[in-house]
Amino acid sequence: MELLLPNPVNSTPLTTLGFLERAATAYSDSPSVVYNNISYTWSQTHRRCLQMASSLTSLGVQRSQVVSVVAPNVPSMYELQFTVPLESKLVFVDHQSSSVVLEAISLLPRNTKPPQLVLIDYEIYSSGSKSLSTNVDFLDHYEGVLEDGDPKFKWVRPRSEWDPMLLNYTSGTTSCPKGVCLSHRAIFINTMNTLVDWSVPNQAVYLWTLPSFHTNGWSFPWGMAAVGGTNICLRKVDPSLIYSLIKEHKVTHMCGAPVVLNMLSNLTDLEPLDSPVQIITAGSPPSPPVLAKTEAMGFVVGHGYGLTETGGIVVSCAWKKEWNELPLAERARLNSRQGVKSVALTEVDVLDPETGESVKRDGTTVGEVVLRGGCLMLGWLFGNHGSIQGYIISGGENISSPEVESVLYSHPAVDEAAVVAAKPDKFWGETPCAFVSLKKNGELTRIPSEKEIIEYCRDKLPHYMVPKTVVFKDELPKTSTGKVQKFILRRIAKAMS
Repeated sequence: MELLLPNPVNSTPLTTLGFLERAATAYSDSPSVVYNNISYTWSQTHRRCLQMASSLTSLGVQRSQVVSVVAPNVPSMYELQFTVPLESKLVFVDHQSSSVVLEAISLLPRNTKPPQLVLIDYEIYSSGSKSLSTNVDFLDHYEGVLEDGDPKFKWVRPRSEWDPMLLNYTSGTTSCPKGVCLSHRAIFINTMNTLVDWSVPNQAVYLWTLPSFHTNGWSFPWGMAAVGGTNICLRKVDPSLIYSLIKEHKVTHMCGAPVVLNMLSNLTDLEPLDSPVQIITAGSPPSPPVLAKTEAMGFVVGHGYGLTETGGIVVSCAWKKEWNELPLAERARLNSRQGVKSVALTEVDVLDPETGESVKRDGTTVGEVVLRGGCLMLGWLFGNHGSIQGYIISGGENISSPEVESVLYSHPAVDEAAVVAAKPDKFWGETPCAFVSLKKNGELTRIPSEKEIIEYCRDKLPHYMVPKTVVFKDELPKTSTGKVQKFILRRIAKAMS
């Protein structure tokens, strides 16, 4: 037994980088990345990633130094998930984000050396121009940097699977963004976990409706390489374009926050999909009415929960075959809940924040979510951060805001809904305040009043959960990943008399 120990043969560090090499061998001529009129195979993507890694090394980027990317879902964003090892030495900037990045750089301390900038601009480069039509001191175009690289470059693999691989910043839902550091090991475990939990087949066709910068696309950049799938890139979420791409490329899988489901389900005059499309939603609890409408259109919706700190989705709604026989509304109600740990987690629980004891598994009792497992982060870049309570305490009763939002979404006139705590009442303490946006494009025959919305909720909720105030907005404030920025709404609610 003393000879049965780790050795160089059996203890290679876990990393997702090898997935790309395998895809280039097993699926060399199969499409890997598609964007407008640009298309690459897996052998081409593998070669391009090696060239970019070579160029970064030539530019002086070393192990554990940060390379930043500010870009939407375009091919370069996908390639850089494999290319970059981990002060930012270099920033890849999409042309539509250049003004934001330049403004950020201008705020650096006077004696700080700014990072080098590389421009991502497919529109200019695909036209054949190789000159930078800008006064800004960019090092080069993305393609120009890539072309200088060696396609036979020997990849720099991690010394340890615990080496930092990614530094992700949260979306700022709580107005306190945190730098989350994830290891090669965590990303490997979470990628395999997602493929298993969602039963992703070989050569799936994945549409990038989820931003790649949102927890690195929930590990799907590496997951698609593992199964030799095709990545259909999408610069921004456009419901009509999504339907068009689904039909053109025979899309099988996609992901998105509930707001994306809502946008899709509100499209009019569209026929149901020719073939079912699997879609995972997470980021905030989806309402049963939105789930029901989305499923009726031909989407098969999976519901999960995760954090930037977990590297992706780690808790899901484990669907049971017998539920398929239930009515649509009941299926949607069940699918709006989740709480079953994935295979990547060792332990998940919900604890009473005061006693530290586990709460009842009844789907209504609220508490603090605690997680343990190999996919969790190494830590926050700048120390510990507290958590934020996700419920409203009114008159001693706990009000779950997702439950109230679900009722609001069921109102035929409501397009978006969010519920936050309003300025404390002398008697009740916190009170629920609802923010809603109404449907547009001629879908409404009349505009409901605040009183009508409140009465609608009163008919469907315990009275203590009914919003005391309803605020109508043209659109709710959201992060770049589609999550409602509740901290902004809280600020508005508490400023109201």
